[in-house]
Amino acid sequence: MMARIGARDTEPERVVRRALHKRGYRFRLHRRDLPGTPDIVLSKYQTVIYVHGCFWHRHAGCRYATTPGTNRKFWASKFAANLSRDRRTLAAIRRLGWHPLVIWECETADERRLTRKLAKIREL
Repeated sequence: MMARIGARDTEPERVVRRALHKRGYRFRLHRRDLPGTPDIVLSKYQTVIYVHGCFWHRHAGCRYATTPGTNRKFWASKFAANLSRDRRTLAAIRRLGWHPLVIWECETADERRLTRKLAKIREL
């Protein structure tokens, strides 16, 4: 089942893109020349958006950030590597002068919560 989960054009990512477009933002997708290949790039605002899945990126306190019951050692190692890579990516993007914004999968379900998070783009 997990093999079917894609890295691009996920439903949470499409929700964020629709919300941005609805608010008049223009953006590019998956710029490979930036660290971590951000999901959404708003060049005008020097802002990149990473839409993280709560399970894969371990959203603290989220009910979707569960750990499978079998092969726990593998999963602990996998999740630790993901978190380490995320920290390195955010640090690298900041060093380049970009403003990273992480939107969690669970935040895309609530439009008001997503709107508040997207309002930070103009503040950055």
